[in-house]
Amino acid sequence: MTRFLGTETEYGIVAPSHAALSPIITSTHLVVAFGMAKRCATGARWDFASEHPLRDTRGFDLRRYQSTPVIDPSAIGMANVVLTNGGRFYVDHAHPEYSSPETTNAFDAMLYDCAGDVILSSACAQVAHFSARNHSVLDNHQPCPALKIYKNNVDGKGASYGAHENYFYRKDIDFDAIARGLIPFFVTRQVIIGAGRVGKGVSGQESGFQISQRADYIEQEISLETTLNRGIINTRDEPHTTADRFGRLHVIIGDANMSQIAIFLKLGMTSLVLDAIEAGVDFSDLQLKDAVAEVKNVSYDLGLKHALALADGRSLTALEILWHYHQRVNPQTQVDRSVHQLWAEVLELLAQGPHKAAHMLDWCAKYSLLESFAQRGVSVHSAKAQLIDLQYSDIDPQKSLYHALVHKGRMQQLVSAQDISAAAWTPPQDTRAYFRGTMADTFGSSILAANWDSLSTRCGNQDVRISFPGLADFTAQKTKHYFDSFGQDQLEQLLQALSEDMPNDALEWL
Repeated sequence: MTRFLGTETEYGIVAPSHAALSPIITSTHLVVAFGMAKRCATGARWDFASEHPLRDTRGFDLRRYQSTPVIDPSAIGMANVVLTNGGRFYVDHAHPEYSSPETTNAFDAMLYDCAGDVILSSACAQVAHFSARNHSVLDNHQPCPALKIYKNNVDGKGASYGAHENYFYRKDIDFDAIARGLIPFFVTRQVIIGAGRVGKGVSGQESGFQISQRADYIEQEISLETTLNRGIINTRDEPHTTADRFGRLHVIIGDANMSQIAIFLKLGMTSLVLDAIEAGVDFSDLQLKDAVAEVKNVSYDLGLKHALALADGRSLTALEILWHYHQRVNPQTQVDRSVHQLWAEVLELLAQGPHKAAHMLDWCAKYSLLESFAQRGVSVHSAKAQLIDLQYSDIDPQKSLYHALVHKGRMQQLVSAQDISAAAWTPPQDTRAYFRGTMADTFGSSILAANWDSLSTRCGNQDVRISFPGLADFTAQKTKHYFDSFGQDQLEQLLQALSEDMPNDALEWL
């Protein structure tokens, strides 16, 4: 089965010259400025009809928001952009969020995750452009000051925001089996995919350095929540596809990564473990005695020597547990084999100490940077160390310490800046994101509403809803010829041709 996957990144945002300015306002400026300047489906309402954030995959719905609408669609329309790459850029609470388009493998998912930085950088440039003209993109507001964007997970004041992963999985697999197989993996994979953090505790109140930015915020093994009582396993049941056959595993325990290798392994390793679980591979011997406690124990253990207590009385280090997972998965594709090989390489380097992987992994690179600054008298307990931590995750290539390492050849890359830039504006060819993105590019001003599995447009005096629940539907192979045949002023002809060729329920003329 194709393992469709993608990411959602909530970015940190601040206006340095107006630090007290509400992040809701700055995030809205950012999204609206981007939408006004780029040819895309800006202002299109996001269709929440198929979204149920409190429906649990275990069979219940908290129905907290069922008595009244979750949000006024007209209020969010202006701060929502359907991107030409098939993804989404919008305001989520107090953060700008980029949701990548659906992809079919970990390499493409990594590429489109990185593309989010290009989207956000472009949006910052548009805010600066409007501000230079003394023009606000929002009614009754002053021009927005210059903005800084960080790809991290903590604000230093006790709040954490997410870097979520999404994986397509078979609904006929018992979810408890998925959870049991993944919990030891999620607890230990942070030694590979951790972003590194100066400070320990929810508010960073304890000095020191740790491996993961999310570890202090995990409170349960299994939970439906994403902003409180966060679980190692999240049980949200929003498949955005054929619900009786497939589910979407929503992973909230991962860090936001700058390193391409960390992103690639995060997505690729998890895909391989899911493949193994669906194939019936048994991971029950790796169950942990206290998984929640071990999340912090692993994150605080920079020497990677901590022995995790297993339910059967044994003790294994995080590296040893990850080797068990590595040995039991079965890579089938070339991308899978690349993940598998790189996974082993990183584990071998980490066994020699974190500095050996400083050219590949975020937390190791950040740790090495801090130690180099310590030789110049900068204590890890100081405010300057916290600034180094933050500046590492700056997405501005001219200011980011991560990008400085890249420019000096001290950080291994998997894709070029040119490939990432191309992914910011063009969709994957082999998923339904192709149709969504190409519609946004070609007929963006006609799109009324969209979500992951449908899109509504205005065509003459009629509205048309196009449904594409299958992730492998409406790909370039299946729909590119329509866009080649009908240009920007021929939406009606394109829809008519679609209605003649597609299943009867794919297009609904309202």
